[in-house]
Amino acid sequence: MSESVYKVIELVGTSPTSWEDAAKQAVETASKSLKDLRVAEISKLDMKVEGGKITAYRARVALSFKYAAD
Repeated sequence: MSESVYKVIELVGTSPTSWEDAAKQAVETASKSLKDLRVAEISKLDMKVEGGKITAYRARVALSFKYAAD
């Protein structure tokens, strides 16, 4: 088995409908520029409130991907 190195970054995804969709948005957006995504871990959930109403769900996501040195 070969050795591997992974990098972990933190992202915040947002959605007007749900935390699940907010997390999905974060991962799908990251996948457009990062390769070999491995694990996504939700570290925090919160909501944006304006005028007493929820306007956005936010999910803080720790996302790991395989690190390839040049």
